This record gives sequence, structure tokens and C-alpha cells, in this order.
Amino acid sequence: MSEDILQRQKKLQDYLNRTPFADFIGFKCEIMGDEMTAILPFEEKIIGNPSIRALHGGATGAFLELTAMAQLFLLSDEVSLAKPINLTIDYLRQAKAENLYARATVTKQGRRIANVHAEAWQSERARPVATLSAHFLLGNGE
Repeated sequence: MSEDILQRQKKLQDYLNRTPFADFIGFKCEIMGDEMTAILPFEEKIIGNPSIRALHGGATGAFLELTAMAQLFLLSDEVSLAKPINLTIDYLRQAKAENLYARATVTKQGRRIANVHAEAWQSERARPVATLSAHFLLGNGE
């Protein structure tokens, strides 16, 4: 494994260690170069509708937001966390009681604002269960 990948993984792990919610939901990630795949391991506590065994929409949305923030942190030189300005989540289909995966793409990053798109899927990446479009304020906004 290259030194650059190890540094990126350490940088991201330090970020996640400062994020208690990531620990609460069991957020995990795999990094290959600049690409990160986030994993939300299934647990009963994230079921939103027990009668149809669907994941809670809030857990799915928070997972997507955390994925977007983690990808932005991984690719930036920022030492402080980005702050969400706005985000839109589209719920496309029911998220079943199984692991959830996500990837985020930083579509534009300026000095103060970054735009990020993320998708979450389960068994087929081509069939996302939810997508996120977000704008983040970088650093202290100066």
C-alpha cells in the first residue's frame, strides 16, 4: 500500500474519530486512491419501519451527509470541518434491512464553497436508494 494512501486513510480516520455520530451508526469506509466507499453496516437500531423492514430515512440521509463530508475532508487541505450550507436528499426506493454503501464526488471546490454529490445503494450500484446534493462552507468562510 502506498504512503499516500496510508496518509489519506489516517487523515480520514482522525476525522471520523472526532465525529461521535460516525461511531454511533457504525460508519466505515474503504479508500482506494482518491475514491472512498462508505459502508453503513446494518443494525436493528436503524430500522425506521419494522413492518416492512426498511431503514430509517434519517439514518440514510445522515449517512449520505457524513459520506459527503468525509470525501470532502479526504480531498481537501482543510484542517477544520466543512459546514453544510444546504443539502437535498432524494429518496428513490426503499432501503432494505441490509448494508448500505455510498460514494461521494466533489463536483466543484472553491476557496469558500464546495459542491458535493453522493449516492447510496445496496445490492446494485446502478440502482441507488437515495442521492444527495449539497453545498458546504469550507474553513471559517473567509
